[in-house]
Amino acid sequence: MAMNIGSGQGGKSGQLGGSYRRAPMSDINVTPLVDVMLVLLIVFMVTAPLLTVGVPVDLPETAANRIVGQDEPLVVSVNSDGGVFLQDTEIQLDQLIARLTAITENKKDVRIFLRGDQAIAYGRVMSVMGALNQAGFNRVALITQAPSKNTGRGAR
Repeated sequence: MAMNIGSGQGGKSGQLGGSYRRAPMSDINVTPLVDVMLVLLIVFMVTAPLLTVGVPVDLPETAANRIVGQDEPLVVSVNSDGGVFLQDTEIQLDQLIARLTAITENKKDVRIFLRGDQAIAYGRVMSVMGALNQAGFNRVALITQAPSKNTGRGAR
């Protein structure tokens, strides 16, 4: 009576004390991939809000609808001290039109968002808007902050 020892496969080895080779494993270990992706997701979630740097402006609240568009707008801001900013760079009002014309390559149909701090005088924001309009930039939108949910009309 012959006994097969060593393989544990019930007769596949055929030799006493023979070596058994296992086939290479062709499965992908997904756990490290998932771990790396979760870490990247967390990193991007934390850093994404920090990428939208800008001039700190306390915007007034309004219930107006959101502006939806495909193109990336230019942002002109007026902070609480009355300083005018193009994107993140402070600029004098008399230099604003020349800089905008250079950036837009003299295309007057570029969308421009005008952000004005609620503590600034209305006339200062309107002087910036008037300068933009006089230069031919007609797609100027005033940016406000959406009202917070806890300030309802029925609350007293």
